Amino acid sequence: MCLTLLVLAVFVPAPLQEEASLAHVPNPVKSAWFLLWIQEIVSYSKYLINLVLIGAVCALLLPWLPRMQPAHSAEWLPRDQRWTNFLTIAAFGVIVALTILAMFFRCENWALCIPF
Repeated sequence: MCLTLLVLAVFVPAPLQEEASLAHVPNPVKSAWFLLWIQEIVSYSKYLINLVLIGAVCALLLPWLPRMQPAHSAEWLPRDQRWTNFLTIAAFGVIVALTILAMFFRCENWALCIPF
């Protein structure tokens, strides 16, 4: 797998744009794909960054949220952690949806558009 990735990295060019220039600023200017969901949230209100920070703190606390006994075997989505599982999967879904919205459905001046 790693060898395949290295070979592809050598022969497939990276999809980079031209060198940055103040004379040719793209509209809209978008963040890196993994930060687009934060840019989308902040586009509604600058105070929504607090929601991102609260989410980050909750993500850091995830290992300590479920109050359960030590497990004898590993288990995917255990029933006694139903709310933790649901909130984590819901947050992931929201992040993916916001990333898709920002990547494909934003046009000039950050207006919503249909890309067809």
